[in-house]
Amino acid sequence: MFDIDREHPEYARNTAMWKRYRDLYVGGEQMRAAAASYLLQRNREPLAIYSERLSHVYYENYIGSIIDWYAATLFRREPILHLDGAEENSRSFFATFMDDCDLRGTSFTDFFRSALIDALVCGRSYALIDFPRATERAANRAIEDQLGMSRAYLVSYAPEQLINWSLDEHGGFEWVVLKSQRACQPSITGDPGTKQTRWVYYDKQRFRIYSHTEEHGKQATPAVVDEGYHGLARQRRVPLAELRAGDGLWLMNRAGSLQLEHFNKSNALSWALTMGLFATPVVYSARDFKQVMGESYYIQLGPEDRFGWTEPEGKVYQIAADNLTRLQNEIYRVCYALNQAGNGVTLSQSGLSKQRDFAVTQEVLRAYGDVVKDSMKRVLRWIAEARSDNLTIDLSGLDEFDIGDFSAEIADATQLLDLGIYSPTLRKQIFKKLALKYLCDVRQDLKDQISAEIESGIS
Repeated sequence: MFDIDREHPEYARNTAMWKRYRDLYVGGEQMRAAAASYLLQRNREPLAIYSERLSHVYYENYIGSIIDWYAATLFRREPILHLDGAEENSRSFFATFMDDCDLRGTSFTDFFRSALIDALVCGRSYALIDFPRATERAANRAIEDQLGMSRAYLVSYAPEQLINWSLDEHGGFEWVVLKSQRACQPSITGDPGTKQTRWVYYDKQRFRIYSHTEEHGKQATPAVVDEGYHGLARQRRVPLAELRAGDGLWLMNRAGSLQLEHFNKSNALSWALTMGLFATPVVYSARDFKQVMGESYYIQLGPEDRFGWTEPEGKVYQIAADNLTRLQNEIYRVCYALNQAGNGVTLSQSGLSKQRDFAVTQEVLRAYGDVVKDSMKRVLRWIAEARSDNLTIDLSGLDEFDIGDFSAEIADATQLLDLGIYSPTLRKQIFKKLALKYLCDVRQDLKDQISAEIESGIS
């Protein structure tokens, strides 16, 4: 009997880590709500004091900003899709698919931007390739297109949803189990809602969907609600594409412990500064002192008695502040973005050293671009093969990150054309590269039209 809810050992090990990394990335109220899991309680610290510290907790989210910066900078210019040998129907499909890849209006670029963020936070993310369920058998491709059966779409899955899997001898998936949950509110009449849990099993040819609904705290036994062949069955391939950052490019794994250390140190310093604002009276006397003290009271001292207030010297505060700055710099350094630390600290760097730091960031961005493009091309080629589209697919872009340098590219292209090299193919490629880069955010069908016009208009 196949246990659909069984968890892979690696999944069981990583569940708590993924929860921690999600909290560190999101920050805000999500981090405040989970602060008790991350704010360390001092040895023998009274619970009342610890609870008060929890109520004043705050979080400076550096790693979330760094991850968002990498995702935004990498996709500042959209990748360019190249289709060779495609028929009009195939071009029309991919133009539509690039603008709406998940049947929810999400563009292909935005889909993979979110996938990259998941990969930077949790190490990997997944895209499921699916097709609408066929209600009848199509006699030919035209009817299949007319019924919408060939309209491939993507479904995003986080690593927390891939609960079990097996790999074949080549390192690809042999089978996978994906788990998702959703709350269902049946109406606005106040009826209690239900929670539906769904498991989807895929192997290299077939799929099977299990589901059960929990009502009033009672769980039902999972039942099979659908099964059959999936869209990539002819390729004998599990329709789940992985985007993996790799250990060296997994930013949250590199900076998560530093961010937690910064969180505890910054809250400890904040608490100490707050307590330092409430000065404690000190009475120097050889006799017993039992007088009540407060704002509306006075005290009576003897001739030899003295009275004063405690006040911290501040040395430990300065040490703590310097340590927080060092931790902040270290978070940016391990994320290859030290030049963005921007903490007001003047570092003794030469101009060449600063340029080298930025060059490192550029190279890391290009590495991310290569990872994302490989995953994008894999998804597009699997879809084309499943649809039996006779075409060659390629992607370019995601390797330049400064929009201000477009005028320099035009100047370089002009100088290259002025060399007088007789090659219509070279001229076409130069014009297409410049035009598509400048119009990177227009619809894919317009890009295809512009490319076709350039291709037919230059001889």
